Amino acid sequence: MPELPEVETTRRRLLPLLLGQRLRGIRHQDPLRYRHTERAAGRRVEGVERRGKFLLLSLSGGLEAVVHLGMTGGFRLEKTPHTRAEFLLERGVLYFHDPRRFGRILVVEAGRYEELPLLRRLGPEPLSEAFTFPGFLQGLRQSARPLKALLLDQTLVAGVGNIYADEALFRARLNPLRPARSLGEAEAQRLFQAIREVLAEAVALGGSTLSDRTYQQPDGLPGSFQERHAVYGRAGLPCPTCGAPIARRVVAGRGTHFCPHCQA
Repeated sequence: MPELPEVETTRRRLLPLLLGQRLRGIRHQDPLRYRHTERAAGRRVEGVERRGKFLLLSLSGGLEAVVHLGMTGGFRLEKTPHTRAEFLLERGVLYFHDPRRFGRILVVEAGRYEELPLLRRLGPEPLSEAFTFPGFLQGLRQSARPLKALLLDQTLVAGVGNIYADEALFRARLNPLRPARSLGEAEAQRLFQAIREVLAEAVALGGSTLSDRTYQQPDGLPGSFQERHAVYGRAGLPCPTCGAPIARRVVAGRGTHFCPHCQA
């Protein structure tokens, strides 16, 4: 599933393609997944923002087109066999590609997210000044959940998913199964810093494109942060630090990768 680095990379690539353009409409055949899209017709794109894993297209007249990429969604410059929606622009067409059909598009009044409960409860953006260590520490101390499960929840920090939770926990030398409230202040500081570092590096490298290549940038280029994965997707391979085999467990329903020696 695209996480913060992949969605932020997509946002940056879309910005020059969409900003200032007028939408002639959003064409699709799936009104359950793509809702209220008729409202976008004739509106000008005034901004392309991101919140967590959501893209927010600011439209003239006080509307927003909210896009969630789901597990395999993304934008393409050319039509594909898995094109599910078409953004008809003054100059050209932008295609929403989604093989597994979990992506969503919803046009709403700006800031009105009643139909998007996850967006309403997102925690702070980890690469912003709103993400502070005192708030992060307090959130950890209030939860008995495993660290991995809490990071995936999106309320402590927005945009962190399976890949970057595993990588941040490895850098912080913390076991993903540990109860969040068991961390000392120094351990919490390591995790806080690791989250910021991993996400910033991944954004700079265009995100992670895995072997299935479901995530690509709109121009078809892959990300390259997967070349720096220390644990994610590396079960049974040697830890880059100590050489012990990387372990895999299921936490909060997600495959979780860690070094049982370095993250004991």
